[in-house]
Amino acid sequence: MGTSVSIVFPAFNEAENIEASVEGAVRTMQELQREFEVIVVDDGSSDATRAKVDALVEADSRVRCIHHPANRGYGAALRTGLLAARLDLVFFTDADLQFDLREISKLLAYADDYDIIAGYRSPRSDPFLRLVNAWAWGKLIHRLFNLKVRDVDCAFKVFNRRVLEAVPIQSVGAFINTEILVRARAEGFRLKQLPVRHYPRKAGVQSGANPKVVVKAFVELSRLYSELHSLKKPAPETQPSGTQRLRG
Repeated sequence: MGTSVSIVFPAFNEAENIEASVEGAVRTMQELQREFEVIVVDDGSSDATRAKVDALVEADSRVRCIHHPANRGYGAALRTGLLAARLDLVFFTDADLQFDLREISKLLAYADDYDIIAGYRSPRSDPFLRLVNAWAWGKLIHRLFNLKVRDVDCAFKVFNRRVLEAVPIQSVGAFINTEILVRARAEGFRLKQLPVRHYPRKAGVQSGANPKVVVKAFVELSRLYSELHSLKKPAPETQPSGTQRLRG
């Protein structure tokens, strides 16, 4: 397997964070001496995100940007970035500076042995209500799909590009993480889970609790559940030490 890495940042109104996010990613990959590209998907931002990203692209040929003309949602932005990635491994995270990009090295260390390396926030630095909602969502995902993932929506994951080539991504909302992992299970891909540090958001506004986002996630959940239930897929086999074989 090659060692080159595409780094994907979906971004909506992240003018206060995007420069530090991209510059941190470039610095980290240079330190790791990896071939890389950084892809920012500007999801119809109404602030200065577009202008700031365009300046970053002009200054560094390794940085690319894809602009959505209007806001299409987190899942749509992430899907655009994942499908635009060109290199061997594809990593994505949020542009809100709630993760330490240097911890990507922990995930990349397992890339030769696993198809997906997923971080889980430990501890998770979010408001109490968001933590409760995340707990309930995780329980629902486990019950409906028997997907034993500690933090399904954690935006700190590495994929071998063959995963993204094999898995059709249909979600355009917050359900996208679940969809990718559930479909990856059906294809027999192997998952490794690792703890990553998580920090409070210092600038910008979170949109995950927006009622429209929540409704869209449940609609997409229902659609995938109906599809897979009709196929009667077997439950996944689990393995110890944070490892899960995604094929049942």
